[in-house]
Amino acid sequence: MTFKGFDRRTRLTRWGLAAVAVGIVLGGTLPTVVHDLGVVWDAHRASLPWLLERLAAFLAYLAMTGSVVYGLMLSTKLLDAIAHRPVSFALHQDLAAVGLGLAGVHGALLGLDATVPFSLPQMVVPGLAPYAPLAVAFGQLTFYVTAIVVASFYARRLIGQRAWRALHVLTFLAFAGATAHGILAGTDSGAAWTWWMYTLSVTVVVFLFAYRLVMSFARRGASVRQPVLRREPQQVAAPRQVEGHLPAHDRPAELGRRVIAREQLGGGLG
Repeated sequence: MTFKGFDRRTRLTRWGLAAVAVGIVLGGTLPTVVHDLGVVWDAHRASLPWLLERLAAFLAYLAMTGSVVYGLMLSTKLLDAIAHRPVSFALHQDLAAVGLGLAGVHGALLGLDATVPFSLPQMVVPGLAPYAPLAVAFGQLTFYVTAIVVASFYARRLIGQRAWRALHVLTFLAFAGATAHGILAGTDSGAAWTWWMYTLSVTVVVFLFAYRLVMSFARRGASVRQPVLRREPQQVAAPRQVEGHLPAHDRPAELGRRVIAREQLGGGLG
């Protein structure tokens, strides 16, 4: 079953209800949020870049995880029953781009963090970081690999479908690198909520990846077991014999001429 989409006649109603819901949420929470941000700014003005850096890092990881999950659900066709494939593909692409952008913000804020200051070479060259160089290198390499994958979305027609799919394998390496970077370099890795975030993310991705492999092998096995239709050689029909007429080589006159020819041939050779 494929999702057919919502009725176009209810578009304005749906967007209106969504706008009302967003307005209610913002109206009820925005004053509190602004007040709390002011309190945080006054109390942690020196460490605010560090707080924003952590926030950008977690949001980047969640966006990347969402992109990987969407991609796996697209390849296994699990989303076809509830969403249009173009919409799902657009979300898959946009989440990857958002994750890349947030990761860039996370890296740029390292230069503003007074706790452990990073120079420009230390921010862009793996292995030069003054803090946890190996763990930070995982994050830097993940950023570059993700940039290649995101660029392949926009160069898909230029590089072709096969090359695009081959580059997409790097997504799993990027996800593994981002997870390793977050666990090894993150200052919140010991917290329970971060442990659950990484555990659930890895579990969902591994499950969908295993499901994709099983379905792929099952389809290949089904195609191999399909019987091959053999074409029987066509038999040439014998010439139809009209009743009362013999073929030319069986007629009496023809037989007589053959006998005379054999006798003359035999006499000449004897």
